[in-house]
Amino acid sequence: MYYAMLIIGAVLLLIGVFWFIYMFREKEFTLSNTCKALFSLIFSGLLLIITLPSLKYMLFQEYDVVKGSCTIEIDSSGRTSEASFKMDDSSDAFYFRDIPDLDSYGRAVPYYCELTVTKDHEFEISYKVYDSNTRELIQTSE
Repeated sequence: MYYAMLIIGAVLLLIGVFWFIYMFREKEFTLSNTCKALFSLIFSGLLLIITLPSLKYMLFQEYDVVKGSCTIEIDSSGRTSEASFKMDDSSDAFYFRDIPDLDSYGRAVPYYCELTVTKDHEFEISYKVYDSNTRELIQTSE
């Protein structure tokens, strides 16, 4: 997901810049062309602002492992299920897609989680879910 956002941001930036160059060379300043180029530049800027600070951590695989008691809420209302891991100790929340359903989940069922995230805690890499009492591995993303 991270690399897709980064690539889309870079491509949209190039499209916006080339669109403006084309408009200046051809002297075609229509409202439609201007809006398309501005939208491309603004959207690419937002994507790059989100992804570029974590680029160093993703390229050099500098990850941080967050461990502790957590609760998992799974939302399977869409095409894919999404799980939110809420760490009880630090009140951080991390989100993963395409997680299979656990037998029991929700706020009432605590788990022990090991989440691998980037050093700035912006992007999730992988997860491991353990039983809170026996520390037996229940689910992993790998």
